[in-house]
Amino acid sequence: MRKQRDFDAELKALQDKARDLKNRKVQQLGELVIATGADSLRVDELAGALIVLTETKDAGKREAWARRGAAFFQSRARRTAPAAERHTGGARAQPGGAQPSTGSKGAA
Repeated sequence: MRKQRDFDAELKALQDKARDLKNRKVQQLGELVIATGADSLRVDELAGALIVLTETKDAGKREAWARRGAAFFQSRARRTAPAAERHTGGARAQPGGAQPSTGSKGAA
């Protein structure tokens, strides 16, 4: 006979995991704002710039932003990681463990 599943416990665990992921995302976005120096902008300036970025459909601009962002993370990894720990290709680690976007929505 099979063991009965505790759906309530499973649902609570999934909700806890979703909350933790959301909190980690918010933390990483805050770290990114600070790392890029965007924390020197006023909140309304930063919000306006982000709105323009998300509304931009020009693939050329978005690709240029993605290249610039990848270069930013690559240079940070070189400054902070010892030679043995550096990534030599592929996806590079972002602060907080997130991986850079590969041209998907929101690449800035």
